[in-house]
Amino acid sequence: MSEFQYGGQAVIEGVMMRGPATRAVAVRRPEGDIALDEKPVGSITQRYPFLKLPLIRGVVALVESLVVGLEALSYSASQAMGEEEELSKTEIVLTMLFAFGLAIVLFVVLPTGAAHLMQSFVKGSIAQNLVEGVIRLLLFVGYVAVIGRLADIRRVFQYHGAEHKVINAYEAGEELTAPGVQKYPTFHPRCGTSFILIVLVMSIFLFSLLGHQGLFWRIASRVILLPVLAGVSYELLKLSARYADNLLCRIMISPGRWLQGLTTGEPDDSQVEVAITAFNAVRKESEEDYNVR
Repeated sequence: MSEFQYGGQAVIEGVMMRGPATRAVAVRRPEGDIALDEKPVGSITQRYPFLKLPLIRGVVALVESLVVGLEALSYSASQAMGEEEELSKTEIVLTMLFAFGLAIVLFVVLPTGAAHLMQSFVKGSIAQNLVEGVIRLLLFVGYVAVIGRLADIRRVFQYHGAEHKVINAYEAGEELTAPGVQKYPTFHPRCGTSFILIVLVMSIFLFSLLGHQGLFWRIASRVILLPVLAGVSYELLKLSARYADNLLCRIMISPGRWLQGLTTGEPDDSQVEVAITAFNAVRKESEEDYNVR
C-alpha cells in the first residue's frame, strides 16, 4: 500500500489538514488556546471506483476539496471570532455558488471579453487566445498580490506557509516540533496554487484548438471545458510532484514556486504549532485506521 499524501489548506487563524478518512481544523482562539475540530470525510470515489480514473479523479478531488474547505473556513471563522454559530449546509452551497460565479466573471468573462474587443488588431485565433490567456494570468496574479496586502489575508498566507512546512517536514521524516518544522520551505509541489497556475497555462493551449468563435460561445466553451482543464491539470500536478527531482519537472513547477511566494508567508512558531496540532490529529486517526486493518 502506498503511503497517503497528506494535504490541507490555510483557514482563518488556523490550518485544516486532511487525512485518508478524516479532516482536522486547528484554530488559534482569541484567548490564545488552540481549538481543534475533527470530522470523518468520506469520498464518493469509495462508492464509485470508476471516479478514481485519471482525468475524472481531478474533477472529483476539486469539488470535494471545495466542500471540505468551505466547511473548515466556517468553523475557523466562528472560533477565531469567538462565536459559536457556523454556516449551515445551505449557506455553504450558496457561498460556493457565489464564489464560483465571481471567479467566472473575473477569470473567464473579463479576459474573454477583453480579448474579443482586441480582435480587430489581434489577428488569428491562436494570437487572440494567447492574449486572452495572458490577461487571465495577469488578472489572477494581480488579484493575489492585491489581497495579499491586507493584514488578515497576510496572516492566512502565513498559515498557508505553516501548512506546507509541516507537510514538508513530515515527508522528510523530521520530528514535528516548531524548531524542526521551521527549517523547511514554505513551497510544496502539490499546492493548490500551483494547480491554478497549471490550469491557467493549459487553458491557453486548449482554447487555441477551438478556433474562432463569437463572444457568447467563446465564454460558454470556457465554462464547459473547465472540468477537462481541471482533470488534465490535476494529472500534471501529480506527475510534477511525483518526479520533483526530474529536471523537466523542476522547470514545470518553477512558475508555481514563484506564485507560491505570493500565497505563502513565513509563519511564526505559534502558527506552526497550530499546523502541527491539525496534522497530528489526522495522522493519529490514519495510523489507527491502518493498524485496525
